[in-house]
Amino acid sequence: MTRAPGSIRRQLLTLSLLPAGVALPLLGVALAWWGSSALDALLVTKVRADLAVAHGYFERVRSEMGASAAALADSQALQSALARGTAPAELGALLQRFKEREGVDFVNLRDAEGRLLATDFGPPPQATRAGWFNGPASRSAVEVLAPQDFALLAPALQSRVAVPLLPTPYAAPTERSTEERALVLLARAPVADARGHITHYLQAGTLLNRNLAFIDHINEIVYPPGTLPFGSRGTATLFLDDLRITTNVRLFEGGAAHRAIGTRVSQQVREAVLGRGSTWLDRAFVVGDWYVSAYAPLADGEGRRVGMLYVGFLEQPFTLLKYGVLLGIGALFFAVMGAAAWLSLRRARALYQPLERMAHTMREVQSGQRARVGPLQGSPELGALGAHLDGLLDTVDEQTRALRWANAELDAKVEERTRELQAAQRQLLRSEKMAAIGQLTASIAHEVNNPIAVLQGNLDLMRELLGEHVNSVRDELKLADEQVERMRLIVAQLLQFSRPTEYAGYVQAVDPAQALQDCLRLVGPQLARSRVQVKQQFAHTRTAAINRQELQQVLVNLLLNALQAMGNGGVLRLSTRDEAEGVLISVADSGPGLAPEVLRDLFQPFMTTKHDGTGLGLWISHGLIERYGGALRARNRDDGESGAVFEVWVPGETVA
Repeated sequence: MTRAPGSIRRQLLTLSLLPAGVALPLLGVALAWWGSSALDALLVTKVRADLAVAHGYFERVRSEMGASAAALADSQALQSALARGTAPAELGALLQRFKEREGVDFVNLRDAEGRLLATDFGPPPQATRAGWFNGPASRSAVEVLAPQDFALLAPALQSRVAVPLLPTPYAAPTERSTEERALVLLARAPVADARGHITHYLQAGTLLNRNLAFIDHINEIVYPPGTLPFGSRGTATLFLDDLRITTNVRLFEGGAAHRAIGTRVSQQVREAVLGRGSTWLDRAFVVGDWYVSAYAPLADGEGRRVGMLYVGFLEQPFTLLKYGVLLGIGALFFAVMGAAAWLSLRRARALYQPLERMAHTMREVQSGQRARVGPLQGSPELGALGAHLDGLLDTVDEQTRALRWANAELDAKVEERTRELQAAQRQLLRSEKMAAIGQLTASIAHEVNNPIAVLQGNLDLMRELLGEHVNSVRDELKLADEQVERMRLIVAQLLQFSRPTEYAGYVQAVDPAQALQDCLRLVGPQLARSRVQVKQQFAHTRTAAINRQELQQVLVNLLLNALQAMGNGGVLRLSTRDEAEGVLISVADSGPGLAPEVLRDLFQPFMTTKHDGTGLGLWISHGLIERYGGALRARNRDDGESGAVFEVWVPGETVA
């Protein structure tokens, strides 16, 4: 096989440049992918630690609030005031001083049933028991209060509670327009008398809605100045459900920056944190930009997830850093690839030039020219290989001349023997064919022509003798004439065996069912004598494309064979159906069936199992059907019954 010029060069260059052109880029891609993944993992680790700091501070504030409430509940001042039966106004002043000292938003006193008795802003509007006031005696948790419940605790802070919802990309659909509930950090401590019985409850809390100082303090703890490089900025947020109620995330509208209070978290984060209760550690779309984010669920005192705590930092500076590092890695690898490719090309050139010369020499030899490699410069090994190749070419030339002479002599002898064999084979085939034709012709002339002449003569004599009574049997005489004509046609077909392509019957559309009915009438006497029951099942939708007379000849032959096989009594099954692009006609008997040796030679001439048969019926039928592109097949029944089945398949067309 001739190779294209330069193929050796391409192969050597491929082998030399493969490490630099494939291995190094793959290594670079792997390193870039690993570096990108490692940086992303570091950012997730960083934000996980930030969330832990923020959550720890939040829990510390909650615990300190509970401790402060417990300290006031156990204080001598409160115990003395309650023992003296101090008026609610004086209790309010005591609660006011505690509120200012501890930095909480509200303080109140409730009786043992949870009814509001005193507040830090004066007498309560009414002595009512809140429906949400339940659970253990000592409790410190995040709670969600309805507007009417929070109004009883801190009416001065009511303006901070309502938060209008702002349109937010990727947020879950909602019909709410304003969030009027309050998210509070609430602590409760029991007040006991000298005998240890709980007589009152002290309650203190901080409103988290729009609590900018609280969220900014968390942000300063988590992200003090200088902790985030490359111009990134940290943010913190408290959510009520999926709504930002206090945050330092900025929302830019009309050229001015505002806090994004009233915006909502994306639906994906909401389902993960509030829906499944998991912690989100990944990049997330926050209001208007992508942040490396951490979200943790906040649960109330009953364990219900009511909000989220969020910390995160801007992703873009770290993304730019990542791309810069990847570009640097790419530039370094391209430089290394260029140097490696240059060195590889220099070394490859010293190899492929001698090899190309040897390949060129081989192509010239293959084209019939006498060529040699000659001396080669460069590698001694390649020079020795070139000299060895020249020696082999000299040896090949000598052996080729000897082989050509021997081959010419052998070809002449083979050609002579072949001509002799072909002549003998043609003579043998011609002799066998002429012998078969002669035997068939003699048998037909002896067995058929004379009876045909007798039948035809008797038919003509019957017409003369009957005279005017011939009309009563006109149809029967016509049918007999047709069958005599059909026998003559069979004789003509056998006599034309040596010229099969010169003869074919007139093709017409034949209804298989009608053809079977006509054939049953033809074999009516034999059928009556055999006492055979006929069962018919016609399911065809096509007509058969064949000569009607020749199809009747085949079917009559099959029917007579079936009746002879069954003897006296039996069931003859006739059926038709569509098969492939033609019609299948089946004739099944209930006789003894066909032996294997009979099946093997069934359609050969002179094959017969009858004492008085010629063995030509099935052979002629087989030839007739094949002449029209059909097939005649035989087999034993496979339905558990004995008997043989003959199937005639002929091409057909759908009935309109």
